[in-house]
Amino acid sequence: MNRFLSALIGVSFLASPAQARCGDDPNSCRMPGGEYDLVLPNTGSESPPVVMFLHGAGGSGATVMRNKRLVNSLLARGYAVLAPTAQRSFGSGSGFVWNFFPGWEGRDENQFLQDVAGDASRRFGFNRGRILLAGFSAGGFMVNYLACDTPGAFAAYASVSGGFWRPHPDQCAGRVKLFHTHGWADKTVPLEGRSLGGGRYQQGDIFAGLEIWREANACASENPDSYGDTGDFWRRKWTDCAPDSALELAMFPGGHRVPAGWGDMVLDWFEAQVAE
Repeated sequence: MNRFLSALIGVSFLASPAQARCGDDPNSCRMPGGEYDLVLPNTGSESPPVVMFLHGAGGSGATVMRNKRLVNSLLARGYAVLAPTAQRSFGSGSGFVWNFFPGWEGRDENQFLQDVAGDASRRFGFNRGRILLAGFSAGGFMVNYLACDTPGAFAAYASVSGGFWRPHPDQCAGRVKLFHTHGWADKTVPLEGRSLGGGRYQQGDIFAGLEIWREANACASENPDSYGDTGDFWRRKWTDCAPDSALELAMFPGGHRVPAGWGDMVLDWFEAQVAE
């Protein structure tokens, strides 16, 4: 992986250390094809809902667990946090990046992430219909590509600072429930996209990606029909769309990061979309 892709995709958001584990085991959960880290909420629930969160470029499942602000906000809501590790090497460091772009060689990440969900559900009794697939930066790109290719793989999707690359997909396979969050001042993954590596790679336009999602969800209008705000988040959503679909965009006055308050906002949305 070329070094310039670190600017293209973004790095993992890191915070103070926390213990990564596999249930009661202090080690990562291992399975054929890869590994993941998992922390369970202290609620006593035999089948808690789950956020599967995909790390940014140069990260791993363990680095997601070190983002205590994010992880603790999800655990406090009674969610298990499931953080797989990508396999594609990233630069000269020890981190990894998701193999999301069509044509790249490497592990079939769509299948791997579904296998992770199946493995964790068998081990810990999760309900596959209550798993939110989310991700930041490179993880956000991975979320979009998986949702586009295999929309029924997870109950809903939430990306932060990651959309599609150019050329954008011509279309997606079906309707989805997707919540996209982006920093107004993101320079790593700008809203308009950008060209890197002498034009060899191009980040896509976030609003062009939303057009693809509106088409997939058979939304009646290009314009959102609902506007609002939650704290610092400016929100807009499309509700006149196909049944069993959802599409929303939230922007915040900041750059390339997982913003404070994201967890509660997205879980409120997820719980409104997915019946208990």
